[in-house]
Amino acid sequence: MFQERRITMYHFDQIIDRTGTGSLKYDFSEEFGKGKDVLPMWVADMDFQTAPEILEALTRRVRHGIFGYTESKDAYFRAVQGWYAEHFQWEVHKSWLVKTPGVVFALAMAVRAFAEEGEGVLIQQPVYYPFGKVITGNGRKLVNNSLKLQNGHYEVDFEDFERKIAEEKVKLFLLCSPHNPVGRVWKEWELRRMGDLCRKYHVLVVSDEIHSDFVWQDHRHRVFASLSPEYEEMTVTCTAPSKTFNLAGLQVSNIFIPNRELRERFRREIGAVGYEEINTLGLLACQTAYESGAAWLLEVKKYIWDNFLFLKEFLARELPEVHVFTPEGTYLVWLDFREYGLSEEELEKRMVEKARLWLDRGAMFGKEGEGFERINIACPRETLKKALVQLKNVF
Repeated sequence: MFQERRITMYHFDQIIDRTGTGSLKYDFSEEFGKGKDVLPMWVADMDFQTAPEILEALTRRVRHGIFGYTESKDAYFRAVQGWYAEHFQWEVHKSWLVKTPGVVFALAMAVRAFAEEGEGVLIQQPVYYPFGKVITGNGRKLVNNSLKLQNGHYEVDFEDFERKIAEEKVKLFLLCSPHNPVGRVWKEWELRRMGDLCRKYHVLVVSDEIHSDFVWQDHRHRVFASLSPEYEEMTVTCTAPSKTFNLAGLQVSNIFIPNRELRERFRREIGAVGYEEINTLGLLACQTAYESGAAWLLEVKKYIWDNFLFLKEFLARELPEVHVFTPEGTYLVWLDFREYGLSEEELEKRMVEKARLWLDRGAMFGKEGEGFERINIACPRETLKKALVQLKNVF
């Protein structure tokens, strides 16, 4: 049976009303065509307040009352550097760092910097849907190395990976690590095999590692660039505190580019679009998070994992037709509804109009996601329970 929840100093069970705050998740269901009163479990932000240390730092800064142009001092870099050294055994250098207002923005800048119009950029669908948007939206060619679903587990099709790179003359590979939405945490041998093929064909790698702090059980996240000096020289590593500490709206990401030439090309693209300064409060929140947020993160991870166990047990008992992929990483759970035999449109209609749930449709992540749904479980238990009961009552 499911174990009782832990008692902590943090109030993760508290349901906080987010309506009326401009929340993309809660205030825009009608604009997205979902109607009123749907329960949103889609976009990847948490329904928990961030760490108290961050709130206190932001409160002090707001009381100062002046929000002029802002840059970070050495203490900011030391906080980021310390986090990656302690948690991932990766030593970064200050010269590598380029700050951007978000990882998706950085992906777009990398596509523009490292591939010409019409050139191939490789992704692995089903994958985070902005990957495709920043490729096609910038006039580059989307090349897909579909992940293989074998025995309830997603794997890289390495033969297709190499063939697509060679035949499509791929210049850039967007790696999602940990993978969103399927929840894979790539093993070292998998990363090395992809890395060696990219080296062989002179393909640059942009590694989106924004979910790296959410890795479960005995799985371990390995920073791709840290695996060898050769990988380091051909990689742009995208990191941010936004998923880890629920800070997405403060718009700050830390992009590491050890190769000086690549870094300068990347900076030139950022300069060309005129977005070179970062949110004042975002810089403060990031520094405070990496200096003081570890205890909060440890507890929120325990809570979210208990949420997953609750979801898994509930669906196994009440809706065994729904296959649950146990996430190795991220707080997003990939659900397989294909046993119901519904078309994509029928599944969406039943989910939204009858269950009154707003999940992310699997097809958003590529055709490989048809028949699947992605649910965000970083929420109070009662919210999750309500969603699952609504699901049960319809399916």
